[in-house]
Amino acid sequence: MKEYRLTDWLPTTKKELELRGWDEVDVILFSGDAYVDHPSFGTAVIGRVLEAEGLRVAVVPQPNWRDDLRDFRKLGRPRLFFGVTAGVMDSMVNRYTANRRLRSDDAYTPDARPDMRPEMPTIVYTQILKQLFPDVPVFLGGIEASMRRLTHYDYWQDRLRPCILAESGADALVYGMGEKPMVELARRIPPCALAKDVLPLIEDMPQIAYLAHNCTPREDDLTLHSHEACLADKRKQAENFRHIEEESNRYEARRIVQGLGRERVVVVNPPYPPLTTDELDATHELPYTRLPHPKYRGKRIPAYDMIKFSVNIHRGCFGGCAFCTISAHQGKFISSRSLPSILREVEAICELPDFKGYLTDLGGPSANMYQMKGRDEALCHRCRRPSCIHPAVCPNLNTDHRPLLEVYRAVDALPGIKKSFIGSGVRYDLLLHQSPDADINRAAQEYTRELITRHVSGRLKVAPEHTSDRVLKWMRKPSFRLFEEFKRVFDRINRDNGLRQQLVPYFISSHPGCREEDMAELAVITKRLDFHLEQVQDFTPTPLTVSTETWYTGLHPYTLQPVFSAKTPREKLAQRMFFFWYKPEERRRIIQELKRIGRADLIAKLYGEVRR
Repeated sequence: MKEYRLTDWLPTTKKELELRGWDEVDVILFSGDAYVDHPSFGTAVIGRVLEAEGLRVAVVPQPNWRDDLRDFRKLGRPRLFFGVTAGVMDSMVNRYTANRRLRSDDAYTPDARPDMRPEMPTIVYTQILKQLFPDVPVFLGGIEASMRRLTHYDYWQDRLRPCILAESGADALVYGMGEKPMVELARRIPPCALAKDVLPLIEDMPQIAYLAHNCTPREDDLTLHSHEACLADKRKQAENFRHIEEESNRYEARRIVQGLGRERVVVVNPPYPPLTTDELDATHELPYTRLPHPKYRGKRIPAYDMIKFSVNIHRGCFGGCAFCTISAHQGKFISSRSLPSILREVEAICELPDFKGYLTDLGGPSANMYQMKGRDEALCHRCRRPSCIHPAVCPNLNTDHRPLLEVYRAVDALPGIKKSFIGSGVRYDLLLHQSPDADINRAAQEYTRELITRHVSGRLKVAPEHTSDRVLKWMRKPSFRLFEEFKRVFDRINRDNGLRQQLVPYFISSHPGCREEDMAELAVITKRLDFHLEQVQDFTPTPLTVSTETWYTGLHPYTLQPVFSAKTPREKLAQRMFFFWYKPEERRRIIQELKRIGRADLIAKLYGEVRR
């Protein structure tokens, strides 16, 4: 194992700057997460990418915002700019349950302490930096900022909020995966530039959002209803969202413009193209230690424990699930790493002192989209579909699983690997899709068999999300019939190979379009399939998803037709309890609710004949 020195991490204190012989830094990154120097943690990635450009980069993880603000002062003024991120997760999702109750732990904090970051660190940290260093440019990044780049619904405050730049006071916002725009910012911002002089230097840059007082309209701009118009009319917010999502899923997107107040305009420039394989390889092969910073010695960071023996092999997701933020942040076009790069990372994991030969995941946002893309990419460049597989698999999509099989087999052949598991969720609709190419169909069957017999650690995670095809349509998920078909395949392969493994389905209650009757039928169907559900959640509206806009406005953004959503605590609880039909303490309430909604016919299917 390689012995690391303190200087092998990006510096976090004045002492660590001195150990490197630095008297100043170019960029200082503030993060709501603990500093883990690993390619799964965005702050580490951006820090290492900027370092590879020859810049001096420091990280201030989880600064104390309650005291005299010494954490914000300790490294002084950077030569170029501050970068601010809330962390890997949206801070509000990280902090609150779907019922707006405070969580008791934070997986991205040492020893899971729940009190090490404020609500909306992106805003809080930026306001402090602007107070202390008013002339230094501040740029936002990460999923919290990315999903709030335009007018958005805030579930926790139950109101529409404007672009996060207006509330934070930052100078610009990088949305999506930030390697290219952050490097470009560093190239364009001269040393000691004043914040007030930055906008003309960057206003034509891809993949940033900024506030402008004077914005010359372009012929091909997408002009949204203003923030104030959306406040006054929910229908206009719904109309806006369709355009935002379509542009987020285009290869060649338009610039988006939205009025804010009497004089300001939010401008969102089109994104960079997805990273090439060489670019993605380069990002993953920077000199990460793959370890938490030594300052956390003796403390446990749960999120790191989950991923330290996993390898991300691709980026992006073309599933387009209505409730998911991945495509809005990472994009729907898949960027895949090369096999040699993946193998080098696995070999690095084999060198870790506590690695016992078992990889926990070889995956990505979805486990089995590696190297999948359009056969004719020119068609993809003109497409604006939010999903390549809903309502049906696009005929232009190449669903070949052979490249992924090659990865699995090459990894398993390495001398330090005893077994590689797939922890990411599997898209079974891709496995069951019938391609016109018989070789691709055979590869899907071979992949399914190899996945189940060699890469499942006793339990395979899949996400049908619901049993009602009507609700699944709102979710942009495939028919439940496909899940039942996949379960039959899963059970048969297990029987044929003498295995006793579990299929672990994920389900959501209270999603827009879902009623109590749908949940009651879900209970009956999951009982028939012999599932005692564990992986369940109540729908949580998060910014910039079609489900959230439907939930808030009451209208589906693509049809502008009304859609019911369970919103009150009573309505949400009445739906959720059907997940747990098998618990004795829920039986009486479920029977009463079935009678109330006129579905007493389901009582016998759940509990047999009930005595009066």
